[in-house]
Amino acid sequence: MKSYKSMSQEELSALYEELKKEYIDAKGKGLNLNMARGKPSKAQLDMSMDILDALSSKDNAITESGIDSRNYGDLTGIPEAKQLMADVMGTDPQNVIVFGNASLPIMYDTVARSYCFGVNGSTPWCKLDKVKWLCPVPGYDRHFAITEQFGIEMITIPMNSEGPDMELVKKYVEEDETIKGIWCVPKYSNPTGITFSDSVVRAFAALKPAAEDFRIFWDNAYAVHDLYEDKKDELIDILSECALNGNEDMVYEFCSTSKVSFAGAGIAAMATSEKNRKWVESTMTIQTIGYDKMNQLRHVRYFKDIDGLKVHMKKHADMLRPKFEAVLKCFESELGGLDIATWTEPKGGYFISFDAMEGCAKEIVAKCKEAGVTLTGAGATYPYKKDPKDSNIRIAPSFPTPEEMELASRVFVLCVKLVTVEHLLQNK
Repeated sequence: MKSYKSMSQEELSALYEELKKEYIDAKGKGLNLNMARGKPSKAQLDMSMDILDALSSKDNAITESGIDSRNYGDLTGIPEAKQLMADVMGTDPQNVIVFGNASLPIMYDTVARSYCFGVNGSTPWCKLDKVKWLCPVPGYDRHFAITEQFGIEMITIPMNSEGPDMELVKKYVEEDETIKGIWCVPKYSNPTGITFSDSVVRAFAALKPAAEDFRIFWDNAYAVHDLYEDKKDELIDILSECALNGNEDMVYEFCSTSKVSFAGAGIAAMATSEKNRKWVESTMTIQTIGYDKMNQLRHVRYFKDIDGLKVHMKKHADMLRPKFEAVLKCFESELGGLDIATWTEPKGGYFISFDAMEGCAKEIVAKCKEAGVTLTGAGATYPYKKDPKDSNIRIAPSFPTPEEMELASRVFVLCVKLVTVEHLLQNK
């Protein structure tokens, strides 16, 4: 294909007229397709329905460790659930607290706890003149929404093929005591699909923060979400690496089964140091008498162990892989060689990161919506929803069927072409 940038004004004008006609036809089809958020599809949720049979009215609700899961108590979760979630994260069960159905509330509470009461005896963030946070971009919009709500100043850190720019992270963290945290999705990152390299993980673990209450928020949401069994990414354990560097208190790791069992009824966990756990528990004892231990027991009896959970995840991969491949095939066949966009090709997770020509993302998303295809808002992958280049768009292939995904992808690439040609014509 000929690069759009090398086309003459006349060629671009002719192409524009062709694309306009195609777009009018697409709008006339009355489509209603959604690839805005990384929601599991109905088929994925149906696959887990028999988890409800793992604990019935006729079953014993007593755990192997002798806990009556129906009753109060056992604030930090049943031991069997701690073991399962520790195995998901690749850490020791003694590091784990099991919470409710999703990890986002744990992250929110951890920020709120630090803001109101301070971290392990340090000054509460609400009493400081300035609190700043590092945000690798493009990143997860719900992370940024948490820190924005607390009035924390967010600083962008560019992502590369191995993870965040660690030279920049190191400079900020070690020179500025107002930097209190960093958001990370270390495996199959949202939205790029990048997995942090061993050197990046070790660079994080070796940081010497200026602030004693600096913490890495390690959201390991896609720890077991591989698309390919034979070419999956591996992530080394941040907790053990931090301990080797005398930084065992520097990280909170989060994970859940939200995209393993039920998105609205999974179990979630935090892994961190003993000192941090005691600090978290000190406020948890006032916040709750305990989370849903029956749901924890249900998950343990259903999956049994990490091997059983991985077998289940292969079924998820079989459903997701054709959707990702349909999108990527469409991008390559329709946009490859045009010199107007780049995109990631993740080996797992839930997203594809797409970079259009600078200044085009918002208009592409708007054009798609007009044609019946809903995308995550342009700018959502940046703090304050402000993408300085207006180029990044997050693609979420999970919810539509493979056939719907292929159709949505074709509408998307049509809008990319149309908006890009408009942009080139205006700037010729």
